[in-house]
Amino acid sequence: MNLPAPPEEALQHSHLLLERIRDLISEDGWISFARFMQTALYEPGLGYYSGGSRKFGPGGDFITAPELTPLFGQALSRQLCQIMAASAPRVLECGAGTGLLAADILAELERLGTLPEEYLILELSGELRARQFDTLAQKLPHLASRVRWIDTLPPAFQGVVLANELLDVLPVHLLAWRAEGIFERGVTVGADSGLCWADRPAQGKVLAQAEALGIELPQSGEYVSELNLAARAWIASLADSLEKGGVLLIDYGYPRAEYYLPSRSSGTLLCYYRHHAHGEPLLWPGLNDITAFVDFTAIAEAGFEAGLEVLGYTSQAHFLFNCGLLEVLDRRGARESSDYIRAARAAQRLTTPQEMGELFKVLALGRHIPHSLLGFARGDRMHAL
Repeated sequence: MNLPAPPEEALQHSHLLLERIRDLISEDGWISFARFMQTALYEPGLGYYSGGSRKFGPGGDFITAPELTPLFGQALSRQLCQIMAASAPRVLECGAGTGLLAADILAELERLGTLPEEYLILELSGELRARQFDTLAQKLPHLASRVRWIDTLPPAFQGVVLANELLDVLPVHLLAWRAEGIFERGVTVGADSGLCWADRPAQGKVLAQAEALGIELPQSGEYVSELNLAARAWIASLADSLEKGGVLLIDYGYPRAEYYLPSRSSGTLLCYYRHHAHGEPLLWPGLNDITAFVDFTAIAEAGFEAGLEVLGYTSQAHFLFNCGLLEVLDRRGARESSDYIRAARAAQRLTTPQEMGELFKVLALGRHIPHSLLGFARGDRMHAL
């Protein structure tokens, strides 16, 4: 790997988290990768998302669609309008990043004359909450009273629930299929006191869910992939909260038939550090984003089992075009203007197959709202789930 070296202060921060992980391992000599990922990303004050390092944008580790262009939020707003009209004028964004998506959505909904009565943000990171507050205060000070931060899902909610690039950072179990059975890959402490991999026979719910995937045991070598039980549990909790409305889930992933392809034998787990992708999640705990692609079939199943309807599934490109991305782009003025050209390039990144257009998918779940959602009018792929 050719990664930029972290500054000394960051390494000291990582060392504190490493000591915390060692303490967890000392209880049983081993922790599941899901436990490691939960700690590395969300340990209070130390984890990647709960610490103070910059994560989003050019100065961070990765760029999300809202950081790329406001066109994303402006087009998305058309779908929010439809769902709010069929349920209630409220939006709940789960994991709001820097707050740019919330700002873009609120500005566009104001332009359309369809502002929600309340825009809730469920954010567990104190550092990100502060950034979101600053972003909204700077861009939309007159709408600040409509935004409220919450710590848990409300007991009863009506309106739109939105999660952009949230499911991919929920902790996953790592599994290895071998000729002798299914193993769960976990983390232990090596002879040099560093973290290293250690496998145990899978058991309990992890084993049951892994067997249900129907993956054949290889005659030689191993087949490695992920199982996201946390995402399924989160969807079930969301279903308990949603009385009437829709849920829009935007992330990179595949339906199950594509997720567990034989050719994808090393899984989808990736780490990001200063815009470098790498496959070493045990390196510098707390300094890397750790992600795994989403099994959208599992998410749809979790929603259905919890009483939600599956309302649509498509690529990000189809969804954005259905929601009027080109019309929003045309508002940038003359096509030869520099502003239009920059916006058109960003729109290409959002929609071309070799960029984000095909890799990212949109799944809609709901309760007591119509099936004919704008974003899935053309190119719906529910049959692929």
